[in-house]
Amino acid sequence: MGFQLSESNESFAVVTKGVHSMFRYKWLVLVLALLLLLPACAKKEVVPVEAEPEPIEEVPVPPPPLEEPEEEVVEEKEPVVLKDIFFDYDKYDIKGEFKSVLAGNAEILNNNADIDVLIEGHCDERGTSEYNLALGEKRAKAVMDFFIAYGLNANRLSMVSYGEERPFDRGHDEGAWAMNRRAHLVIK
Repeated sequence: MGFQLSESNESFAVVTKGVHSMFRYKWLVLVLALLLLLPACAKKEVVPVEAEPEPIEEVPVPPPPLEEPEEEVVEEKEPVVLKDIFFDYDKYDIKGEFKSVLAGNAEILNNNADIDVLIEGHCDERGTSEYNLALGEKRAKAVMDFFIAYGLNANRLSMVSYGEERPFDRGHDEGAWAMNRRAHLVIK
């Protein structure tokens, strides 16, 4: 004779089975929690605290004397300024009053051997472009010859003619033309 469950007995069995599985679940959670907490509560080694030793009075050691670096004496050179010279109309010979100017320029160049110079020959606007280029070249060559005769090395000198292309004064009268007939010295 087998046990037969009635309908009321079946509901009791289902309820009992649900309570039993819930109890099992809580039991499992409790066991896992204990397993996790027990290692955390392990006995730790106690390290005895030693009394701090009395501080030793340190005597400050003076720093070694600073060696002052020797200042390098750099002589600042004055800026080199070379003066232009001017020519008469349609001429390329150096007038007496400008020979002393060129001699002063040559002395400056002798004292500054690291400076090279470009000598520019210029003319006024009168005459053809070709004529003025040739005249400007003769003016630059006259200055270069003066410097070489004074003792400057020709390798430090170069020349170019601009003819009437680069006027100093853009006027169209004798005063402007006199300023444009020149040899201009450019430091390279």
